[in-house]
Amino acid sequence: MKAARQRKIKEIVKNQNISTQEELAEALKKEGFHVTQATISRDIKELQLTKIAKKDHTYVYGLPVEPERVHNEERIRMMMRELVTEINYSENLLIIKTHPGNAHGIASLIDGFKWPGVIGTLAGDDTIFCAIKPRSKLKVILGMLKSLME
Repeated sequence: MKAARQRKIKEIVKNQNISTQEELAEALKKEGFHVTQATISRDIKELQLTKIAKKDHTYVYGLPVEPERVHNEERIRMMMRELVTEINYSENLLIIKTHPGNAHGIASLIDGFKWPGVIGTLAGDDTIFCAIKPRSKLKVILGMLKSLME
């Protein structure tokens, strides 16, 4: 039941503009899945759905970047060029600024690279903290990110 429901959630999110958990619950209900808000919340977390900013400044749920798509270099370069506004650093942290609503997508890309030295990312609406260990890898990771923006 859970697997079928989560497959349906992926299908709904891929094909419809779903902005709230209530809208997702209603769409699931139309497909024969009666769920609580708590179940929706757990499914969103497990499926790693993120809110994606649309051009009209509204937000909709989106699917996470799939590993096979992470290696589409041209797509990654385009996203980095268009969505990242600034990269800075302090100690062992890279601070990456994006246009509002895009930090989660970029952080997901960075996580997908699985670069040695990147121990994790934390994304807000327009800012990503990228923790680097050991600290000596920071300039290497910084260079790799900047090269993606060229």
